Amino acid sequence: MANPQSFQVAPKEHHFHPHDAVKSGIKGALFGGGAGLITSAVQNSLARRNVGAWGVFTRTGGTIAMFTALGAVYTFSKDAAANLREKDDTLNVTIASFLGGATIGLRTGRMPQILGFGAAFSVIMSAFEYTGGSLRGGPRTEVPEMDEYDRKEYLRKNRRRPITETISELGEGRGIEPPGYEERRRERLKEKYGVEIKPVSANVE
Repeated sequence: MANPQSFQVAPKEHHFHPHDAVKSGIKGALFGGGAGLITSAVQNSLARRNVGAWGVFTRTGGTIAMFTALGAVYTFSKDAAANLREKDDTLNVTIASFLGGATIGLRTGRMPQILGFGAAFSVIMSAFEYTGGSLRGGPRTEVPEMDEYDRKEYLRKNRRRPITETISELGEGRGIEPPGYEERRRERLKEKYGVEIKPVSANVE
């Protein structure tokens, strides 16, 4: 049950956490290559004539290469821009999206198409990121310029409940032993059963 009177914790000063751009680029290439392989297989299956299973690579293999390059360029550029600027914001997505879109336009070999693909992809992805990176919209962070790590730390501390409130709802016992628990337990047993339990001393006289 949510705590209606949860106390607010002011977030700490934001500290940028560097990203591994090379690792991200490799992951992006693998993800993009997988998506390209699936797309190429679909294109190959829709061919009017039978081109065989190897047509995925020989006939529509350019799709795999394009998706692989797109994933690698986008993810690498995004983290590289963040490291250079020491900020995690929408501008990193804008830069990476433009370079990724330009990579798609390279297949045409014409500069207007290259710039057009880059601009279109950049506008779409930047708007998506600016509105929260979700189809539902809304900001993902409570404080602007806060990255995902700081956001989770902020939420964890902001939703932490005082121990006294937890004890008042759950009650003592069952592993919950706040200060003075043993004294109150002996008093309750004495009132209910009339038995006085003396504390056990570890010192042997």
